Amino acid sequence: MASNEYVVRTKGLVKEFTMGDQTVRALNGVDLDIKRGEYISIMGPSGSGKSTLFNAIGGLDKPNEGSVFINDVDMAQLDASELAYLRCHTIGYIFQTFNLIPVMTALENVTLPTVFAGMPSDDGIERAMYLLNVVGLGARYHHRPTELSGGQQQRVAIARALANNPSIVLADEPTGNLDLKTGTEIIELLRRLNKEQGVTIISATHDLKMVDVSDRIVWIRDGRIAKIEERADIDLKIGEMDGESLH
Repeated sequence: MASNEYVVRTKGLVKEFTMGDQTVRALNGVDLDIKRGEYISIMGPSGSGKSTLFNAIGGLDKPNEGSVFINDVDMAQLDASELAYLRCHTIGYIFQTFNLIPVMTALENVTLPTVFAGMPSDDGIERAMYLLNVVGLGARYHHRPTELSGGQQQRVAIARALANNPSIVLADEPTGNLDLKTGTEIIELLRRLNKEQGVTIISATHDLKMVDVSDRIVWIRDGRIAKIEERADIDLKIGEMDGESLH
């Protein structure tokens, strides 16, 4: 497969953190290729390195060794302004804690990335209104975060992540602060957007419900990739479990 079919490639990623007089290796030589349009879940126990890998892919953290390529561009070769441009136009971020600006309405929160991207104001507002409709919040344009439920706030955050039409959306524990029903709705919404808009979704998660919608699951343990499960493997395992439950 040609490399341009991969939206993200990591090669030999190592990330170390110094804590007092100890050095902790959070990533220990991670190689991962992610195809355009995939829905990938990065899973593993707390402290396994999944959030560190997520942050390295998103340019939020610089690895000590190794490379991250986004659309075949080596992020380490970018200067600060080029990195900021890539993060603004190519990557959308969704966080567990929503990270909405409390004094701004839903519409203003979603419009904000378009302002940073230099989009004309009317176009930005039109884009934000369209996306709020897509995520089911067309009647909530002028509500502030405190006037919205957790699930509604996360829908605003998803719309905001899509504001500049990114090719990649990074979702860090997107259902972590939501109840079971709302979490399931958010997962289904992300999968629908992945299918309809062709956006690559990379989620760092503990939520096993993500298994149902993922094209692949990347299991991280002790800073290494322990295994990668394909959709066919996952379906086979679910089928076997269902078969056992009938006996």
